Amino acid sequence: MKLVILGGGGFRVPLVYGALTGSPLIDEVTLYDSSTDRLRTIERIIRQLPAGPRLTISADLARSLTGADFVFAAIRVGGTAGRIADERVALGLGLLGQETIGPGGLAYALRTIPVMNQVAETIARVAPDAWTINFTNPAGIVTQAMRRVLGDRVVGICDTPIGLVKRVSRLLGVDLQTEEARVDYDYIGLNHLGWLRSVRIDGVDRLGGILADDAALDQIEEARLIGKDWVRATGALPNEYLYYYLHTQEAVASILDGGQTRGEFLHATQGRFYEAACCADSPLETWRSALRNREETYMAEARDEDRREEDVAGGGYQEVALRLMTAIATGSRERMILDVGNAHAWGRVSDALPDDVVVEVPCIVDADGPHPQQVAPLALDQLGRLATLRASEAAIMDAALTGSRDRAWEGFSIHPLVNSPALGAKLLTGYTAAHPEIASLFD
Repeated sequence: MKLVILGGGGFRVPLVYGALTGSPLIDEVTLYDSSTDRLRTIERIIRQLPAGPRLTISADLARSLTGADFVFAAIRVGGTAGRIADERVALGLGLLGQETIGPGGLAYALRTIPVMNQVAETIARVAPDAWTINFTNPAGIVTQAMRRVLGDRVVGICDTPIGLVKRVSRLLGVDLQTEEARVDYDYIGLNHLGWLRSVRIDGVDRLGGILADDAALDQIEEARLIGKDWVRATGALPNEYLYYYLHTQEAVASILDGGQTRGEFLHATQGRFYEAACCADSPLETWRSALRNREETYMAEARDEDRREEDVAGGGYQEVALRLMTAIATGSRERMILDVGNAHAWGRVSDALPDDVVVEVPCIVDADGPHPQQVAPLALDQLGRLATLRASEAAIMDAALTGSRDRAWEGFSIHPLVNSPALGAKLLTGYTAAHPEIASLFD
């Protein structure tokens, strides 16, 4: 089988290739990227890994995709420089400047969706039977846009929800990897906005006991980030990204006090990495050192302590992608949290949300792909957050696909972390000035 990785010059691609080592499923991997220099650097690193599938690189999208069985999409339109602009325009207005949360995430979507729509059309043309696994952020709305072309054969993934389930299971003495059949859980949300609402071990819900125990909550990274008293009061463990919704002003202040946004940090450190790795005697060691630094500083603005070792080593999206691909390719049954359409062949995940909304929910995966599982009804506050966010993102998606400036203004204005037509207009003006890709939408 052939796997194509779009964004193949990306920093984390060696993690994906490394996860394939020893897997009999994939015998060919093609890395596609618009930057041949980055492709060659990542190729040098991969060549130092244990032998795996045959590797090729290409800067030709259609040629890369031809004959693909699986496509991993991890494209960053505009690179880290684009991310910096996403962050700084928002921060300049006193709003959250973050990659996927708030107006920065909307700007990222506005310039990414047209590109990913073209990618989806190319996949449909040259590899219509391929399964596309999307990690391109903001993953939920990008996956929703790609579904217009690819339907159920595109699935969005994120490692944060299953990472939360792993932490809770480990705390309860269950290894999710080897004892998954003992564990059942209820999780629902959108990408980077969701809640773990029950965890049943051998049929008994154990989440309440964890929420009542401060020592137990101290071992869960999400509870430490967001607040033990809050998760206890609400009766659910939120995805870590809810920190940005629940502690918005603290996040903004921390980013500003730090003097450097996450995008600026990555732009500098990854720039040094690519410069060093291209000609280092051991590019693999250079990459491993840079990776460690990246993981240890993840969401640094939300923390008043260093990340704990067990959280740094908690897994990654490459593991989720490999499990998903393996289940589809072999027909083996896997239970995973994925970004899929609310409406499916067996009904709806939530009757309260529109059919086309991409929700993040537990799924059973087999040779036919993901089968979304039944979850408990949304609480009113959860429904309100999801509906408002997705209305904002849907307006941005419309603007990206139709060039409607009014829909873009609406999308920025109604986002729950903006909630202001005046600020929405300033955001649109700022992002149009900062990004040629956005300006060209409205020409």
